[in-house]
Amino acid sequence: MANLKDIKTRIASVKSTQQITKAMKMVSAARFRKAEESILENRPYSDKILEVLTSLALRTSEEAHPLLERREQKNVGLVVFTSDRGLCGSFNGSILRSIDRFLKEKADKFDKISVYIVGKKARDYYKSKTVDKFGEKVELFGNVTYGHAQEIAREIVELYTNKELDVVYMVYNEYRSALSQVVVYDRLLPVEPPAAEPDAVNTEYIYEPSQEHMLNWVLPRYVDVRIFRALLESTASEHGARMTAMESATNNASDMIERLTLKYNRARQESITSELMDIVNGVESMK
Repeated sequence: MANLKDIKTRIASVKSTQQITKAMKMVSAARFRKAEESILENRPYSDKILEVLTSLALRTSEEAHPLLERREQKNVGLVVFTSDRGLCGSFNGSILRSIDRFLKEKADKFDKISVYIVGKKARDYYKSKTVDKFGEKVELFGNVTYGHAQEIAREIVELYTNKELDVVYMVYNEYRSALSQVVVYDRLLPVEPPAAEPDAVNTEYIYEPSQEHMLNWVLPRYVDVRIFRALLESTASEHGARMTAMESATNNASDMIERLTLKYNRARQESITSELMDIVNGVESMK
């Protein structure tokens, strides 16, 4: 017979856990909305700087700036974005597994593949693995700022300019919705502006003080914006994944409480039946 006290204790424990998962879901929902708003607020600035860069690139050669220069891809850099905290489902695991596959499949195609770690989960994961690293940033996702993106960009641009890296990709969970995040490999360097609209080719711009000065100003900031957007995308995806994971955990706790309650009632019924049988047998023996 199941111990009634043990079952009751377990029910109380699951209910306590359920309260925690509910609270975490509510916190993640609030942070998710804030992160989503940040993406929307950043979009106009990102679109405008992309528009300026596209117009400049239409009239600029690759030799005009080091960040536009294409080189033979021998040394590849991966900027890996993970979270600082767990309990967010497959958010981190999907990225880290994807990186492992990339390192395994592409090892023979490049001279060197190194990673720049963003987030404690990636840092902890690669502590026990032999992987070349060219940078690390943790404890960013509590309060992501444009300054964080600038710090990361400055380090990466310096390595690329010094030709220690030939191509750089950002690997992060792209935000689609609260329920959907997709791992993407987004090329950061060399800068490749998207194809312009046909009308844009015929548009004439007047640059002050000069086109070269504008290029030197726009390109580094374009890299900053790209990294900042990846940080925002990763933040929104993380909170969406955690919100979904906590909702699933809360529902699982409800199912477990229901099963344990049924088990408790059956055990209690067996206990009462056993006690009644003892009473009946005792009365019969006294006759």
